[in-house]
Amino acid sequence: MIETEFLNRVELRGRVGHDPKVFSIGDAQVARFSLATNEAFRGKNGELREETTWHNIAAWAGRNIMDFKEIRKGVFVSLVGRLRNNRYTAGDGTEKTVIEVVAGRLEPFTPAGSGI
Repeated sequence: MIETEFLNRVELRGRVGHDPKVFSIGDAQVARFSLATNEAFRGKNGELREETTWHNIAAWAGRNIMDFKEIRKGVFVSLVGRLRNNRYTAGDGTEKTVIEVVAGRLEPFTPAGSGI
């Protein structure tokens, strides 16, 4: 039985941080890239501030995923996906955990007022 009370869903809109690294796993292609999202807010003194958060993205080629050739540094994209923890042992023997977003839907996005 699949539990339906649990939800692992992420929605992001932002700018691609670097051209994706595309590689094959078996017959499937995977693109990995970073995505920057920005949030504007007022600081303690009332000054307008902007905070950038970087996200690690993994996208598997297929339905609901834009052509990897269109994903380039600076392009705005919208995605819906899920969080996944990846654990590995670094070269120095320490255990590392990386959180990434696995895209289930990835498409170009034009921000309002961007003139694009």
